[in-house]
Amino acid sequence: MTDDSRTSAPPLVPPIIASPAKRIQALTGDPDFMTSLARGLAVIHAFQERKRHLTIAQISHRTEIPRAAVRRCLHTLMKLGYVMSDGRTYSLLPKVLTLGHAYLSSTPLGVTAQPILDRLSEHLHEACSIATLEGDEILYIARSATPQRLISVDLSVGSRLPAYCTSMGRILLAGLDDAAVDDYLASADLQVKTRRTVCTPEGLRESIAEIRQQGWVIIDQELEVGLRSVAVPVCDPAGQVLAALNVGTHVGRIGRQELEVRFLPALLEASRDLSSRLFA
Repeated sequence: MTDDSRTSAPPLVPPIIASPAKRIQALTGDPDFMTSLARGLAVIHAFQERKRHLTIAQISHRTEIPRAAVRRCLHTLMKLGYVMSDGRTYSLLPKVLTLGHAYLSSTPLGVTAQPILDRLSEHLHEACSIATLEGDEILYIARSATPQRLISVDLSVGSRLPAYCTSMGRILLAGLDDAAVDDYLASADLQVKTRRTVCTPEGLRESIAEIRQQGWVIIDQELEVGLRSVAVPVCDPAGQVLAALNVGTHVGRIGRQELEVRFLPALLEASRDLSSRLFA
C-alpha cells in the first residue's frame, strides 16, 4: 500500500457505545441464538445518514465484529440484494426498506395512528409524530408533517433520535421501571446538544419523576435551538406505556403557555382516541 492510498482512506467512524459485538457475545450461551444473523443485522445498523458508504474496516470498527465476519455478512447481503459495493466501500440498497415495511404492515400502531396524526396536524398546523423506544433512541413509526421545516434533521418514518433530549423519548423513559431507567442512564451517550440540554443522570431522573406525576412533558430547545415540543404517552388498558405522541413547534410561532393551554388538551385527546381504537 502506498502512502497516497493510506492518506486517502476515509477516517474510521467512532465506535458505538456498548458495541453490537459485546451484546452478541453476551447472548452466545443460548443454544438457539444465531450469531451469524445477529452479526448481519448489526452490519446493517452500522450505516447511518451521514455514513452511507462504509468500508469493511469502518464497519468492523463501529460494531467491533471481526473484519472476516463483516466481509462474510456483506457478501451475503450483496447476494440477497440488500447491499451494493463499488469495490471498496459498501452501501445499503432500497430492498432494506422491506425489513421495516414488514413491521409497519404487521403492527396496528402506526397504521391506526396515521389518520389521527393527520387530523391533529391539520387542526394545530404543526407536525405531529408517534414513536417507540428502541434501545437508547426513539424510533418514528408514523408522522404527519407540515410544509414548514422545523429542524435541520429530516424526520420521517424510521428516523431515530436520542431519547434523553426529545419529548417523546423523555415520555418513553418515564414509562420504564426504575431498574430499566438506571440501565439506560448507565449506557446512554448523554451529550450536550444545546445550552438547555438536560444530560446528567440526576437532571434526567428529576425530569422523569415530574413526567410520571403530571403525565406529559414539554422539551424546550434541548435537541436543537428553536425547537419546542410537547409529548404525551399512549398506554394500554393496564396503563403500560406503548408509545409517545408529540407536536413539534418553533419557538418563534408557539410559546410554552400555548403549548399547555391549546396543544396539550388536543394531544391528550388524540392519545385517548388512539388507545381506544387499539384496544376496542
